[in-house]
Amino acid sequence: MSQQFDVVVIGGGPGGYVAAIRAAQLGFSTACIDATKDAVGKQSLGGTCLNVGCIPSKALLQSSENYHNAVHGFADHGINVGTVKVDIAKMLARKQDIINKNTGGIAYLFKKNKVTSFLGYGSFKARNGDKWQIEVKDGDKVEVIEATHVIIATGSKVRQLPGVAIDNQLVLDNEGALAIPAVPKKLGVIGAGVIGLEMGSVWKRLGADVTVLEAMPTFLGAADEQVAKDAFKYLTKETGLAITNGVKIGEIKVGKKDVTVNWTDAAGAEQKSVFDKLIVSIGRVPNTDGLNADAVGLKINERGQVEVDDDCRTALPNVWAIGDVIRGPMLAHKASEEGVAVAERIAGQHPHVDYNVIPWVIYTSPEIAWVGKTEQQLKAEGIDYKKGQFLFSANGRALALGEAKGFVKMLADAKTDRILGVHIVGPFASELISEAVVAMEFNASSEDIARIVHAHPSLSEALHEAALGCDKRSLHS
Repeated sequence: MSQQFDVVVIGGGPGGYVAAIRAAQLGFSTACIDATKDAVGKQSLGGTCLNVGCIPSKALLQSSENYHNAVHGFADHGINVGTVKVDIAKMLARKQDIINKNTGGIAYLFKKNKVTSFLGYGSFKARNGDKWQIEVKDGDKVEVIEATHVIIATGSKVRQLPGVAIDNQLVLDNEGALAIPAVPKKLGVIGAGVIGLEMGSVWKRLGADVTVLEAMPTFLGAADEQVAKDAFKYLTKETGLAITNGVKIGEIKVGKKDVTVNWTDAAGAEQKSVFDKLIVSIGRVPNTDGLNADAVGLKINERGQVEVDDDCRTALPNVWAIGDVIRGPMLAHKASEEGVAVAERIAGQHPHVDYNVIPWVIYTSPEIAWVGKTEQQLKAEGIDYKKGQFLFSANGRALALGEAKGFVKMLADAKTDRILGVHIVGPFASELISEAVVAMEFNASSEDIARIVHAHPSLSEALHEAALGCDKRSLHS
């Protein structure tokens, strides 16, 4: 007889493993199926995020920033370190150690919360009364388990560029970009999104000549225009990335030791670039491969997403879907919150995920973060707003850190003073944005933030000053 569970989660990424833990906390017998393996064939939970995405990229970003500071920044502090050498092998080993600690931590949490873990690919087999039969396949090993509720959390995969194959030797996806064994002399990056900018920044700091080619006519079109403009300036003039927008990629020829990219610029002029390595980072698409969706009537829309309602329910009874595989931003923290919400809905609770207050972060130097509406969105929607802005160059803590680039901008409703959006480019923007998220979740006004005492000296004072600026009463600008 098949093992039976109240809840089975297909996918062990940030959405899936969190959903499984929360379901177990709520008293459900729970299983999680995931196929990711480490170098020795052991299950490595955490999905793309922990294994080949968010976590390892931040490890390399920090390592490359430390190296860059040792070479270029420490002297300003009166610290002379002499000749600085980079050991890529050790840097990659440190990255892997961080991955192992995180994935091992999830395995520990599964054991602690009594979540049963299955190694393999999960797919729908059939409906058996009020149970779903789920097949788990790992190579030649196949078993079938049954569940009352199924949560699909299979995440996303790399969007392929037509006409070029990813070999992770010369042509790399995000996984290959995190494992380059030596600093390439010339590195090409197709796509100026989060992955492209972060990975381009890593290898540029370590000494590569980096060219970023982006199809969209504007840089970081989803961000506030002013933030995008400043970020472009910092990334090109200071980090040294060569970024070109409005590019049309032509033929890509992969040789024995290099990659030739033919492309057309925004003016229509034909260009040719030869790179030692090429990173393809043109986005991600929902991963529904192998779910056997057709066999059970699971609806997949034209964008490849599992169709769900506002509560993440599919049209199938007791089948749910969360994270990158459904509508909405492809963000790990969005997936996690949906995972918690679905587990609680199964338990009869009524949680709420506010998709209007989900923060975005790009971990370049300086960092970029935002939440809520941009100025261009407010203008397009005809919303009357006011804004306050404060430069980090007037912030004592930022100056002491030697990270005084960028600013904080707050946008508030002109009539109600309710905060509509906060946009940051500057030091530790990824941490500072959380105050804005909390404020907006509680429908705070700019005056609420302006009246709160912020520690001095701290970077958070920049947010305080931006709030004061909404009423034109900033104290330090």
